[in-house]
Amino acid sequence: MTGAVPGDLLDASLIETSKRIRSREVSAQELAAASIARAEALQPEINAFIRIDAEAAMQAAEQADREIAAGRYRGVLHGIPLAHKDMFYRAGEITSCGSDIRRDFRAEFTSNLIARLDEAGAVSVGWLNLSEFAGGPTGHNVHFGDCRNPWNTAHVSGGSSSGSGAAVAARIVFGALGSDTGGSIRIPAACCGVVGVKPTYGLVSRHGAMPRSWSLDHIGPLTRTVADSAVILGAIAGVNAGDATSWVGDVPDYVGGLDAGQKGFRIGVPKRGFVEDASPDAIAAFETALEVLCSLGCVRVDVDLPDPNGLSKLNDVISKSEAATIHRKWLTEAPERYGGHVRSRIEAGLAIPATRYLEALSLRTGITQRFVDSVFSKCDVVCAPTLPFGAPRRDASNPEEPAGVLDLVRKMTYRTRLFNYLGLPAFSIPMGFDTDHLPLGLQMIGPPLGEAGLFGLAQLHERETSWHEAKPPLN
Repeated sequence: MTGAVPGDLLDASLIETSKRIRSREVSAQELAAASIARAEALQPEINAFIRIDAEAAMQAAEQADREIAAGRYRGVLHGIPLAHKDMFYRAGEITSCGSDIRRDFRAEFTSNLIARLDEAGAVSVGWLNLSEFAGGPTGHNVHFGDCRNPWNTAHVSGGSSSGSGAAVAARIVFGALGSDTGGSIRIPAACCGVVGVKPTYGLVSRHGAMPRSWSLDHIGPLTRTVADSAVILGAIAGVNAGDATSWVGDVPDYVGGLDAGQKGFRIGVPKRGFVEDASPDAIAAFETALEVLCSLGCVRVDVDLPDPNGLSKLNDVISKSEAATIHRKWLTEAPERYGGHVRSRIEAGLAIPATRYLEALSLRTGITQRFVDSVFSKCDVVCAPTLPFGAPRRDASNPEEPAGVLDLVRKMTYRTRLFNYLGLPAFSIPMGFDTDHLPLGLQMIGPPLGEAGLFGLAQLHERETSWHEAKPPLN
């Protein structure tokens, strides 16, 4: 592309930028204008957005500036440009869910999470591209066009939160919300070289987010730094009356606990099923990441984990059964309005017997408890590559051309899906690049409500490396 894309104001972290806003070194309006300009300039190249809400963003930024000037500073997110996966409802506005079926759908209420970010004073720049109905790990979309990887647009940005990963990596916004049913926050985080946080199931309410699978959906942030994700998670976590599964306890101060680090942590490395079939580049980056952490006082231990394919199959039974329930009416009335691969994946749930679905649900608590007891008695955190390779090429991973793609999709998700079934917190942080200079991600998994420990360990790694500072080759 030609011409400079506005970005200087957007290069710093969310936390660093918030200090500049509070001191009035930079205005929220300047930031919003830069974010909008960059979004519009890069849209033809990476297609991260479904809709850019320039007018509303500038109005919110103007209000933020007035409040800050009057001494009514709301906190770290006040005046910060964010954007979110187009599956979170805002009353009266369109929420497409990346689909043709909901292209004109207007919600009657606002998502609890969007309302919390509004209350914190964040500025919403727009709504981000995604796999149709959050249904794929690559980011292909037949209705709104494929989201493309800012590091190399011939490659995928990961899915289903494809626009979230791409917009954050491209320094359009400082953070974005995504959803994760089988890896859909962590996979785009790994593909785009950013931080992706899938919290413990229920820690963040799903109220007002279009569900993929209500038993498996997790909501969390994607940002450029660990501390920035801690800020956003702290703002959105906690109980919500509209979601009976939401966490009712106190939410820790994730940011305040970052400086403690996690020296002495026992890092569990799976003996089999997670590392050995990864690419040489991914294995080398993973070993280097472990060396960094061990040089800082962490201890590496080998751990036995359950077969990831077995737990992924249980996840698949639940995901497809619940998706088919959610979509049954549309599948009956307008099947032609789905992308082919999305429809076939959802329709498969109609053939799953209720006994198999209920069995997968009933086994979940026991399997999770045994996993936690056996694994986290030996280590404090489990680490593995998020993906076994860098982001695939778009033309080699198009789900509408299924020859050879099914195996690729399995390879992209089987390291992540089981942790949705178990409901455990799992992060992906940058751990380097492959020989094609595509990002690679390090997945960290903790015990239930172990987010604070994961943030500390991730921060320890980030402080000793510079992967999060790397910028995609965009003007």
